Amino acid sequence: MKSTSPISAFWLLAATLTLTTAIKLNITAIGTSNGKSTLECWQLDAPFEVSNAAGTKGSVTAQLGDVASASFLVVPADFDGGLHNAPANQWVMFTSGLAHITVSGGDSRGAYIEGGEFGLIFAADIVGLSEGHYTTYPGITETTGLQIPTRDGSVPAHQVVRSGPCQCNETEGLKALAAGP
Repeated sequence: MKSTSPISAFWLLAATLTLTTAIKLNITAIGTSNGKSTLECWQLDAPFEVSNAAGTKGSVTAQLGDVASASFLVVPADFDGGLHNAPANQWVMFTSGLAHITVSGGDSRGAYIEGGEFGLIFAADIVGLSEGHYTTYPGITETTGLQIPTRDGSVPAHQVVRSGPCQCNETEGLKALAAGP
């Protein structure tokens, strides 16, 4: 008889709960309202699904939609990106380092986005929709990431959870499953 490791049991539990509770991905987004950039916590409409793909079969995935291209970004430590708009509706995945995003007239604390597992954001404040946002990179090391524009400028189907960036407990997602049902 084949035994189940604790890790396999976790993923089996995650897959089962995902199918029965429709866990969805929450991300911080740079949106727009009345000509101004906003920070919002979005929940994507598409739930996590159990993967059937080779190499990840049995794990869970969240579909992010069709993309047009991708570029790798390396920003020096203590860099000031100034006021700017997103060049396109795009996913930005910070893989290392630290980014600080603020918007005029908004929450003065802004959003600190740490590279790694919670480093995914969506930027939708393109030219013509808003006056832009500020991004600085206050870390002591470089920040790396991927910029991934969506195909045809699409914005993923989502619900706004609330105004302001997602908080830690809103982005942990599957980590909550580790505690069990």
